[in-house]
Amino acid sequence: MKLFLLTLVALFLQHGQAQSTGNNTMEELTPFEKYVIENKGTEAPYTGEYTDFFGKGTYVCRKCGAALYRSEDKFHSGCGWPAFDDEIKGAVKRTADADGQRTEITCAKCGGHLGHVFSGERFTKKNTRHCVNSVSMRFIPDAPDDKHEKQTTDTETAIFAGGCFWGVEHLMQQQRGVVSVESGYTGGHTENPTYEQVCHHDTGHAEAVRVTYDPNVVSYEELAKLFFEIHDPTQIDRQGPDIGDQYRSEIFYTTPEQKETAEKLIRQLEDKGYDIATKITPADRFWLAEDFHQDYYARKGTQPYCHTRVKRF
Repeated sequence: MKLFLLTLVALFLQHGQAQSTGNNTMEELTPFEKYVIENKGTEAPYTGEYTDFFGKGTYVCRKCGAALYRSEDKFHSGCGWPAFDDEIKGAVKRTADADGQRTEITCAKCGGHLGHVFSGERFTKKNTRHCVNSVSMRFIPDAPDDKHEKQTTDTETAIFAGGCFWGVEHLMQQQRGVVSVESGYTGGHTENPTYEQVCHHDTGHAEAVRVTYDPNVVSYEELAKLFFEIHDPTQIDRQGPDIGDQYRSEIFYTTPEQKETAEKLIRQLEDKGYDIATKITPADRFWLAEDFHQDYYARKGTQPYCHTRVKRF
């Protein structure tokens, strides 16, 4: 009996210690979680619960509970999966793929597959991107500072191309509910494109902006309407004096709902007599433009030369 009681006490203490450190014993995984975490699968882009989630807290391993990433290291990459530019020290193991093309990242404690890590993309100053499957993680929110503080901040992403990104960026930044606007390149085939390469018309990329917004304040439909009103959506491969395929009008949707909204608005404009040239395309990787393109008009203190708002709805 004494041995039995001592065993129970030991088990109880072990369980309590695991809870206090946040590193719980292995959790039972669903078939899809096993596919990703144990069989090194990948969830489809833009489907994970944490892709556009930016609550304050810690991301832990779905399988073993080990802390992996802090929320302050998470950023929008436009790639379709959660992105971090740093990990909690010692939490993530790097292993080169067999083909030597990529570097896999796994939980250092249990070996669960997280995703892959990339460098040299210039997304952030740390120049690193941990591309992680949402299903490989669980989010643990920070305790609020007071009873009035929200534990999470919900944001979503929209990507638009409508001529020179300086003007689109500037006018989008004026919209209430917009958290940030970044200028960049997307829709083409060249990796890490430069401005000069895009201007030579051989990358396939368009000058575009990535808009991070609070859907509780402004809807995607409102942003899309603004997009159609701050540039001329009837022009093909140009916008005002800027001519070239990089200045085309294009919406890069990140969800099926965004696609439906864009199509609906185009039908409305066509019913009004507009011959719309705007393309609707699934979002691809978004490459940040060089620093001197970011916040161009805000830094220069002037107004866009080829973008003005024209009421169309």
